[in-house]
Amino acid sequence: MSRVLLLGAGGFLGRHIGAALAGHTDLQSPTRAQCDLVRMDLPELTALVARERPDVVVSAAGRIVGSGLDFVRAHVVTTAKLVEAVAVAAPRARLVRIGSAAEYGVVPHGLAVAEDHPAAPVSEYGLSHLAATRLAELAGDTGRLDTIVLRVFNPVGPGMPAGNMLARVTAMVRAAAADGAGDLALGLHDTYRDLVDVRDVAAAVLAATRCAAPTQRVVNVGSGRAVATRDVVRLLADVAGFPGEIRPGGFPPDATRSAAVPWMCADLDRARRVLGWAPVHDLTESLRALWAADGVRPTGPAADGVRPTGPATDGVRQTRPVAGVAAG
Repeated sequence: MSRVLLLGAGGFLGRHIGAALAGHTDLQSPTRAQCDLVRMDLPELTALVARERPDVVVSAAGRIVGSGLDFVRAHVVTTAKLVEAVAVAAPRARLVRIGSAAEYGVVPHGLAVAEDHPAAPVSEYGLSHLAATRLAELAGDTGRLDTIVLRVFNPVGPGMPAGNMLARVTAMVRAAAADGAGDLALGLHDTYRDLVDVRDVAAAVLAATRCAAPTQRVVNVGSGRAVATRDVVRLLADVAGFPGEIRPGGFPPDATRSAAVPWMCADLDRARRVLGWAPVHDLTESLRALWAADGVRPTGPAADGVRPTGPATDGVRQTRPVAGVAAG
């Protein structure tokens, strides 16, 4: 059984990754108080890695809101420190880093973007992730470490952080239902996103701890489907049993970053080849788990236990592009 050091175990992704790894590895997951990657200096981090003697180090730490400086510290600086610490204290260990689809920037509508597509991020968040990815790639390509970067698309599931759009919508639907409101005002851009169940993300991380040493170090982790944002919000309302109209409303302050990228969809061919992984949860399952996270039992037409078939999920326009062309 491999020994895995998971950093960022208290975060949204980290909690689910820890649950997936716990039954299959000798898992060590220090708390943020024990290991704050941003504040910990390199000698301290090196000593921690030396004490734990990991076969694999998984870095799930990061942030989704903040300034450019915050993102550089959380993604670039922490990755640089990890590369140095692991190379010195556990040079035979694998470093698995959680990256982001925001590294790609704007891609053509209808394209299932592959890992070799030019990366041109349009936000400080995406740029910081790309710089961290390049550091990990360089460490692997020069033989310093065995590295893999999982470029995660839009993860969905219980415990989503407040800065996430679906977390905001969930809170708004709860408030509208509690107030007996007949509709919900919400600002939504005409965008499409690849929404992947957080349990599938965790399974991909487990696969990355086990697969053979890769020659291709960046791997997409998504659902392979693009979903209209307006439709996924309607589906979430249906899962919640909220029949009211979703009408146009105001946008949150950080909505500009999302609007700058109208389309995003993952090509999963490399994930299948390198990791032996593919997603297994559909969107309705993901939203049902998100809604029910605090013990509220899902109701309504999307919560009747029937799994949809075909390319659409309960009326959500989902597109699985083939060879770069949108289907349907």
